[in-house]
Amino acid sequence: MSAYMVALVKVTDKEQFKHYAEAAGKATAQYGGTYLARGGAMSVLEGELEQERIVVIEFPDKAAAEIWYNSPEYQAARALREGAAVGTFVAVEGT
Repeated sequence: MSAYMVALVKVTDKEQFKHYAEAAGKATAQYGGTYLARGGAMSVLEGELEQERIVVIEFPDKAAAEIWYNSPEYQAARALREGAAVGTFVAVEGT
């Protein structure tokens, strides 16, 4: 069953974030993830949202999403995100 990594991100340093995004993209491809949404235009239709980016990545299953997140390649990318953005990452199974 497909699973999705959903990230709500607030960028604080756009230049540094570019380095993170490049490294994260490589790790995502390496671990079989496919970006479905990656910071495109959005409209908040109900409630409040402080983050300015929503990222949705599809993986074959929840285990694959967690393997990607904990991989050395993504953790190296994550280190580049420090000081450039804050976020919440959630792995969720599809239906």
